[in-house]
Amino acid sequence: MFRTVGDQPSLWESVLPEEVRRLADELARVDSLLDDPVFFAPFVAFFDPRIGRPSTPMETYLRLMFLKFGYRLGYESLCREVSDSITWRVFCRIPLDVAVPHPTTLMKLTTRCGTAAVDGLNEALLAKAAEAKLLRTNRLRADTTVVPANVAYPTDSGLLAKAVRRIAATGRRIQAAGGAVRTRVRDRSRAAGKRAHGIAAKLRSRLAAGGEETKAVVLKATGALADLAETAVRDAERLLTNAKQAVHRAQAKAAALAARGERDAAAGRRRGRLVRAVNDLAKLLAATRQIAAQARQRLAGTTPDGATRRVSLHDRDARPIAKGRLGKPVEFGHKAQVTDNDDGVVVDHIVEMGNPADAPQLAPAIERVIARTGRKPRTVTADRGYGEKHIDDALHKLGVRNVVIPRKGRPTTARRSEEHRPAFRRTVKWRTGCEGRISTLKRGYGWDRARIDTTEGTRIWTGHGVLAHNLVKISALTA
Repeated sequence: MFRTVGDQPSLWESVLPEEVRRLADELARVDSLLDDPVFFAPFVAFFDPRIGRPSTPMETYLRLMFLKFGYRLGYESLCREVSDSITWRVFCRIPLDVAVPHPTTLMKLTTRCGTAAVDGLNEALLAKAAEAKLLRTNRLRADTTVVPANVAYPTDSGLLAKAVRRIAATGRRIQAAGGAVRTRVRDRSRAAGKRAHGIAAKLRSRLAAGGEETKAVVLKATGALADLAETAVRDAERLLTNAKQAVHRAQAKAAALAARGERDAAAGRRRGRLVRAVNDLAKLLAATRQIAAQARQRLAGTTPDGATRRVSLHDRDARPIAKGRLGKPVEFGHKAQVTDNDDGVVVDHIVEMGNPADAPQLAPAIERVIARTGRKPRTVTADRGYGEKHIDDALHKLGVRNVVIPRKGRPTTARRSEEHRPAFRRTVKWRTGCEGRISTLKRGYGWDRARIDTTEGTRIWTGHGVLAHNLVKISALTA
């Protein structure tokens, strides 16, 4: 059942001193912004208005998520801090005699509502700012960055060793839930671990041995790991087949009980654990086959295609992205574009899987900004990665008067004169502030690592970060 507001303040709160209940200036401004019922609309489609358990009040959820992303807190630490703080309880509209929502409740709400809800929240906030004439769009700047996925640095040997260990662990989960209990599956985790440790030891001692010798040992151990992983997959396929039969039998038994009007709660929970473990194993085997094939390509002297390369067992959408940074030449995650204005408000952002070209993303972003605000920007600037003539033409067609983007390659004499004009150079210098905006999102609002897997999860995570950032910026403009 959908709830927008929570319980009324308790008697205890009415007797507290005003100094205890007073919010900090920033929280008070954000609280005033979030009081608008327009922020409840994106959640309506995900709840029944009358049937079911009462949901967490949306006013509480919105404020909890602002604190989470604004103060870089985990779900557990967020709930603990709010429980211990009277001020944060007042901000989140949680009376003193009411429990703070459980961390898993916030996690499920976030993933259940998905990108539709967080995109709706960002649209509502920008529309509210535009209506109040707080959203300036006369000058816009854009830049791209990588939002790293929640993965360790991937190597073929490391991924194969992890895959062998996880296949064994998932097989034990299936048998503990009552599936394929008589199917014997050998645990090859120890053998895979020895080979992976052997590679690490050889790489640590590479100064003592020749480079070619080290490379030969690493390739040989990687091939052995690929053999182990493929053998583990073949064994696990038998387990998976028998486990699926056990699921069908359990479902048939549950249907027979339901036909007689009976219900076995313990069997239902066990069946749920079995179904989840079977689904996890099916996905894991597909990922392991892909990683083993990538390792075979490496052994054959071929580099796997980055657009389809698997770099994680749990995040199927993360991809290797080379952005040319000295400290991190290759990052693993998703590519994002950020567009902001003179006040530092992020007026548009988008997250894409892989490493698409920068230039084609600019005109659609400006088109979305025009649709949101009803005003055409006077000046649009970006870095040289967007510097193509057809991009300038597309922006001019949208009504942009000044397109300040340095061209790729060697410019003509006329273009060089254009790019050396003082106004052009001033705008290019102003554009570098977008890199600072991205740095702020990474340092202060969670863009340094997406904690939800897949492209959809990264869009949810980055969307909440942008919402918290814009609430702070727009609330400051209202002061």
